[in-house]
Amino acid sequence: MKPGMRRKIPALTLRKDGGSTCRRINTVRDAVETLLEHWPIDDGEEYLTAVHVCLDAIHGRIAPGAVRDAMLRAAEEAGVSVLQ
Repeated sequence: MKPGMRRKIPALTLRKDGGSTCRRINTVRDAVETLLEHWPIDDGEEYLTAVHVCLDAIHGRIAPGAVRDAMLRAAEEAGVSVLQ
Protein backbone atom coordinates (compact mmCIF):
# COMPACT_ATOMS: atom_id res chain seq x y z
CA MET A 1 0.00 0.00 0.00
CA LYS A 2 1.29 3.46 -0.85
CA PRO A 3 2.18 5.57 2.22
CA GLY A 4 -0.15 8.32 0.98
CA MET A 5 -3.13 6.02 1.48
CA ARG A 6 -2.62 6.23 5.25
CA ARG A 7 -2.65 10.02 5.33
CA LYS A 8 -5.19 11.29 7.83
CA ILE A 9 -7.95 13.65 6.77
CA PRO A 10 -10.35 15.64 8.95
CA ALA A 11 -12.92 12.95 9.74
CA LEU A 12 -16.43 12.86 8.34
CA THR A 13 -19.30 10.42 8.56
CA LEU A 14 -21.55 9.71 5.58
CA ARG A 15 -24.95 8.03 5.36
CA LYS A 16 -26.33 6.94 2.00
CA ASP A 17 -30.04 7.17 1.09
CA GLY A 18 -31.15 7.89 4.65
CA GLY A 19 -30.21 4.32 5.54
CA SER A 20 -28.94 3.10 8.85
CA THR A 21 -25.45 2.28 7.56
CA CYS A 22 -22.84 4.97 8.09
CA ARG A 23 -19.28 5.17 6.85
CA ARG A 24 -16.63 6.97 8.84
CA ILE A 25 -13.83 8.42 6.73
CA ASN A 26 -10.56 9.15 8.54
CA THR A 27 -7.89 8.53 5.89
CA VAL A 28 -7.32 8.90 2.18
CA ARG A 29 -7.69 5.12 1.94
CA ASP A 30 -11.15 5.30 3.55
CA ALA A 31 -12.14 7.95 1.01
CA VAL A 32 -10.87 5.92 -1.95
CA GLU A 33 -12.62 2.77 -0.74
CA THR A 34 -15.87 4.65 -0.19
CA LEU A 35 -15.78 6.29 -3.61
CA LEU A 36 -14.82 3.17 -5.56
CA GLU A 37 -16.83 0.53 -3.73
CA HIS A 38 -19.74 2.20 -1.95
CA TRP A 39 -20.66 5.35 -3.85
CA PRO A 40 -24.20 5.52 -5.31
CA ILE A 41 -23.13 7.15 -8.60
CA ASP A 42 -19.92 6.92 -10.57
CA ASP A 43 -20.38 9.50 -13.29
CA GLY A 44 -20.93 12.78 -11.50
CA GLU A 45 -18.52 15.65 -12.03
CA GLU A 46 -17.85 16.05 -8.29
CA TYR A 47 -17.42 12.28 -7.91
CA LEU A 48 -14.74 12.24 -10.61
CA THR A 49 -13.07 15.28 -9.07
CA ALA A 50 -13.01 13.54 -5.67
CA VAL A 51 -11.33 10.49 -7.18
CA HIS A 52 -8.66 12.69 -8.78
CA VAL A 53 -8.15 14.61 -5.54
CA CYS A 54 -7.61 11.31 -3.70
CA LEU A 55 -4.97 10.31 -6.25
CA ASP A 56 -3.23 13.66 -5.86
CA ALA A 57 -3.24 13.26 -2.05
CA ILE A 58 -1.84 9.73 -2.30
CA HIS A 59 1.07 11.05 -4.37
CA GLY A 60 1.65 14.00 -2.04
CA ARG A 61 0.70 16.66 -4.58
CA ILE A 62 -2.00 18.20 -2.37
CA ALA A 63 -2.85 18.33 1.32
CA PRO A 64 -5.08 15.55 2.69
CA GLY A 65 -7.63 18.14 3.84
CA ALA A 66 -8.55 18.68 0.19
CA VAL A 67 -9.88 15.10 0.15
CA ARG A 68 -12.47 15.96 2.79
CA ASP A 69 -13.61 19.03 0.85
CA ALA A 70 -13.92 17.01 -2.37
CA MET A 71 -15.86 14.28 -0.55
CA LEU A 72 -18.31 16.87 0.81
CA ARG A 73 -18.98 18.22 -2.68
CA ALA A 74 -19.38 14.71 -4.10
CA ALA A 75 -21.74 13.80 -1.26
CA GLU A 76 -23.94 16.80 -2.00
CA GLU A 77 -24.01 15.88 -5.69
CA ALA A 78 -24.97 12.25 -4.93
CA GLY A 79 -27.51 13.00 -2.19
CA VAL A 80 -25.37 11.37 0.49
CA SER A 81 -25.98 12.76 3.99
CA VAL A 82 -23.02 14.15 5.91
CA LEU A 83 -23.32 13.62 9.64
CA GLN A 84 -20.04 15.27 10.64
